[in-house]
Amino acid sequence: MAAAAAALGAEYGGRTSVRVVVIGDQGTGKSSLIVDAATDSFPESPPRVMPPTRLPADYFPDRVPITIIDTSSSPENRGKLIGQCQAADAIVLTYACDRPATLDRLTTYWLPELRRLEVQVPVIVVGCKLDLRGEHQMSLEQVMLPIMQQFREIETCIECSALKQIQVPEVFYYAQKAVLHPTAPLFNQETQSLRPRCVRAFKRIFILCDNDRDGALSDAELNDFQVKCFNAPLQPAEILDVKEVVQEKMPEGVNEDGLTLTGFLFLHALFIEKGRLETTWTVLRKFGYDNDLKLREDQLPISFKRAPDQSVELTNEAVEFLKGLFFSFDVDNDGALQPAELDNLFSTAPECPWSVEGPFKDAAEKNVLGGLTLAGFLSEWSLMTLLDPTSSLANLIYLGYTGDPAAAFHITRKRRQDRKRKQSQRNVYQCYVFGPKNAGKSALLSSFIGRAFVDQYNPTTTEQFAANVVEVPGGIKKTLVLREIPENNIDVLLSKDSLAPCDIAVFVYDSSDENSWKRAKELLVRVATHGENSGFEIPCLIISAKDDLEPYPSAIQDSTRVSQDMGIETPIPLSMKLRDFNYVFRRIVSAAQQPHLSIPETEAGKNRKQYRRLVNHSLMFISVGAAAAVVGVAAYRVYSARKNTST
Repeated sequence: MAAAAAALGAEYGGRTSVRVVVIGDQGTGKSSLIVDAATDSFPESPPRVMPPTRLPADYFPDRVPITIIDTSSSPENRGKLIGQCQAADAIVLTYACDRPATLDRLTTYWLPELRRLEVQVPVIVVGCKLDLRGEHQMSLEQVMLPIMQQFREIETCIECSALKQIQVPEVFYYAQKAVLHPTAPLFNQETQSLRPRCVRAFKRIFILCDNDRDGALSDAELNDFQVKCFNAPLQPAEILDVKEVVQEKMPEGVNEDGLTLTGFLFLHALFIEKGRLETTWTVLRKFGYDNDLKLREDQLPISFKRAPDQSVELTNEAVEFLKGLFFSFDVDNDGALQPAELDNLFSTAPECPWSVEGPFKDAAEKNVLGGLTLAGFLSEWSLMTLLDPTSSLANLIYLGYTGDPAAAFHITRKRRQDRKRKQSQRNVYQCYVFGPKNAGKSALLSSFIGRAFVDQYNPTTTEQFAANVVEVPGGIKKTLVLREIPENNIDVLLSKDSLAPCDIAVFVYDSSDENSWKRAKELLVRVATHGENSGFEIPCLIISAKDDLEPYPSAIQDSTRVSQDMGIETPIPLSMKLRDFNYVFRRIVSAAQQPHLSIPETEAGKNRKQYRRLVNHSLMFISVGAAAAVVGVAAYRVYSARKNTST
């Protein structure tokens, strides 16, 4: 039973049931409609509000059960009605065919109210009491066409009669169909065209089915596609009919090799326009898509389970695959992916994951023309894999990676073990950048990925990221991720033990500002103390920024004394304005590679260590004393035994 439910959920984008809420003016026939659907009979005296009613799984061919919720439109039940609408998968909105005022209320109250409540589910408009409609009234199409143009959320309009049992089951069939095979993710009713994410999904499907990579689906490839999706082959005459339909409406949709991508997209737009959404959704779900046109979880076989201080990296196999993609989409051979080239590369993914707002946007190096360099491209992938490995896996699959997913990713050794072994072998290091406001944190990140220095101060309110490749001694290349921590995020960060994924922390202060140094020192002590208490001790470095300005008196002596007291490297002076970086990024990576050398000690931590040494020394003294006593007793027993023997 559980396996069947899981299979059903995958088939319908995770849906195993559909909740339909029936709303409308009082007396429009809501309860009678529900009773007739459930019992196939007209109720003589239906209740004012029906209890929740269930239509079983075998009621319709899709075999998904429906729960129907009746509602009251009376003012005293308004709160309950709102709650039911907000929990609905679909809305059935009723009016009475013999009462024009209830039809007017659709546009003057009900549909605007659903928008105001932000109920974004398909709406089925139902004219009840069809048997009472006058002969001279306008047809359903004449009445509803202008309403549907104004309210695009209306999926279907239908008239029915519970008394005469006319089209009652169809009402809930259309409601179920609108949920299981929704129009909105696929088709833009305003522009009458496929939505971009739908186009991208079908482009990927087309490429997967184009086995000979000639840019067209041959008759054999079309037949394989049909068998995969619908478990039935196409007859030669049927294939010919399909191509003739496409060629008549869109000549470029067919060429001498077969059905082109343009023709493939046209066919699915045609299915949607003709109301055959189940055909299009069957194809999408066979290729692993959910209702958001993203790959379902069952299509992503790796769980990426790991300890808090472990991270995920791409393997050499995945990196080589990505390099091949980079060079094949760099059509102008300028060593960078321009925005159009990058969008083309991700044209089989739901969107380019680095162009939307978030941690990946503008987080890597670009050339002067705005193109993403190879180092920047690979750094973006490393950053995405570090922060969201599931998204990284999904995008690899979208872009055509067909290897074993487990061979594309590597889970690193725990950071605690790295510190015990005094060596880290990671390829990607995450550095948390702490510091007070206006200390130069953002300028450090910008300089790391080649952005020009900006003199104007813009406070950072959310975490920012910068990733790039750093070459360390020996010609070895590592990826460094700088993560800027806004000053007001420190409390949240430390309360969640969020230091576990951190390989190294740097503390930036404005060398010309005494208060900036004092605040940076406080942050250093807080982070070091938290590391000592939580067991996630982190190597730390201090950066004395704005070295082009006059330092405040005693800055060098005080910061040097603090670093020496805590057992870490003396502050690194640098000036982002003068682009005098003092090899800071290489020094950050080197410190992360040998973490034990840069872990700071607070006074409290030193006292605890001294106390533990004293305890261990005392225990050792007691142990030695006890051992001596045992030896003494044993010697006495031997002596006594010999004495007794000689006697």
